[in-house]
Amino acid sequence: MNPGPSGPILIVPILEVRDVRHAFGARQALRGVSLEVRPHEIYALLGPNGAGKTTLARAICGRLRPDGGTVRIAGRDPFRDGEARGMLGLAPQALALYPQLTVAENLQTFAALAGLKGRAIAPAVAHAMDVTRTAERGRSLVRTLSGGFQRRVNIAAAILASPKLLVLDEPTVGVDLAARDAITEALRRLRGEGVGVLLVTHDLDQAQCLADRVGFLKDGEKVLEGDPDALIAASFGSQVEVEVDVEPSDAEVAGLDAEGLQHGETPGTWTCLSSEGYALAGPLAERLTARGVVVREIRVRRPSLQQLFARVAETRRAA
Repeated sequence: MNPGPSGPILIVPILEVRDVRHAFGARQALRGVSLEVRPHEIYALLGPNGAGKTTLARAICGRLRPDGGTVRIAGRDPFRDGEARGMLGLAPQALALYPQLTVAENLQTFAALAGLKGRAIAPAVAHAMDVTRTAERGRSLVRTLSGGFQRRVNIAAAILASPKLLVLDEPTVGVDLAARDAITEALRRLRGEGVGVLLVTHDLDQAQCLADRVGFLKDGEKVLEGDPDALIAASFGSQVEVEVDVEPSDAEVAGLDAEGLQHGETPGTWTCLSSEGYALAGPLAERLTARGVVVREIRVRRPSLQQLFARVAETRRAA
């Protein structure tokens, strides 16, 4: 809701999901999930494998009729209403491109399949390539492009018909840094143009820097939702994350454990959360050195979505 000259202006969601439930036999894939995506917003849908993200995305795209609840795009049911599906662009994880055609030929083909005709095709293709920074390879065969570049073309194909809602399934999986940056820039530009973006991803770092709101699914339920920075601040307060990079050695484990450090995501890294703030780094290095630990580097930063969702998952398992 934004302020206007005579009071707040209500921003109507482009996507509304209300109490959606679905089961595959005895397995409950979705257990009453509700969420909204608004114009000018990037909403990241997060969660581990099997959490229900793909099932929910299929329901949103009109490819699955949920057992209960409702999905609406601009007030219309995408399962029943072709006009609702016409307002949506989908960039699936599995690349939906013709490898034997050039980038431009792919986009011209998909523009025609999306219902664009005649003189409307060329400007739509030009805009999609401009947004995704793919024009430089317009004459290249798709099969000759890197995986990251193909993902950018995949997104370009999804926005040819100027969708009001864009759904992306793992758009940065397996891409290089240049492609990741180009995709991030494209999504920010689309948000600025008024598109509502639903980003289904395991990439928590991208979600933290890009999303206006995040929703976390676990076991078919939405267990957390909100602005990522606000959620982190509410959960961790003044705590910081400390990451220690050491020379790997079994002899060091006792010293690291004694400081409350746990194995990090990469070999030789150990992490903990601390309320002592950034001043902790110096004394911690001295204590570890005194214990015989070879410290290569200590990094102190604010907690991330990774720590937040690990905490949420642990809390739910304990419950």
